[in-house]
Amino acid sequence: MNDYAIFVKKFYIKSGIDLNLYKEAQMKRRMVALREKKGYASFLEYLKAMDTDRQLYEEFLDRMTINVSEFYRNPIRWQQLEEDILPHLIRSSQGKLRVWSAACSTGEEPYSLAMLLSKHLAPSQFSIMATDLDDVVIEKAKQGKYHERALIDLPEEFQKRYFTRRGDDYYISDEIKQLVTFKKHNLLADVYERNFDLIVCRNVLIYFTEEAKEKVYTSFQRALRPGGMLFVGGTEQIFQPKRYGYAMKQSFFYEKIDG
Repeated sequence: MNDYAIFVKKFYIKSGIDLNLYKEAQMKRRMVALREKKGYASFLEYLKAMDTDRQLYEEFLDRMTINVSEFYRNPIRWQQLEEDILPHLIRSSQGKLRVWSAACSTGEEPYSLAMLLSKHLAPSQFSIMATDLDDVVIEKAKQGKYHERALIDLPEEFQKRYFTRRGDDYYISDEIKQLVTFKKHNLLADVYERNFDLIVCRNVLIYFTEEAKEKVYTSFQRALRPGGMLFVGGTEQIFQPKRYGYAMKQSFFYEKIDG
């Protein structure tokens, strides 16, 4: 067993994160670059250092996860969500609309959802859960502090209403922050909550193996209520959605079709 394979096995024991479920070529390339930057000759040396250096370990987790996000990323999809998908979900929902932003990174996606839902519903009519496996990015998300580039596609009405500029940074309002509940969650290992009307998981599954994707698609399907919707990223079209219990409602929106 080579150095990297032993590292993957021991890292799973340490963290509960199975690196085998990520595409190896992409994952290993990022890991090698970070290991060399930190000056370690082998993965096992690197892991040993992580055992005594919490900051090194958290930096590794941050690099391993894909923390690239923007508000209203791919605006045309958000327009579809607002004009076509959301009205359908509101009509068919049984009470409060339950939304899950999975692998939420630094919070741009769940906060975008909060702003959009606030345009059409009272705060008492919906809830948003946002999860990620990285503690560091969850803390950044809770702070609600962003650079101007993260807001480039956000509708102007939301920028004016919900953000305050201080220097080069933009701070999201407490009004929106309080609408999102952040939790730590590993899509590949942890139990999924149930009865969501909408699950949003975008630009993450492209880094997973086919086996891992299948596991997540199936778990999302179980987590949705009948008629609930899964919203995926622009490069994550689900082929043969019926195999997982979905029907394509529109491009990148998949409806649960069985119980």
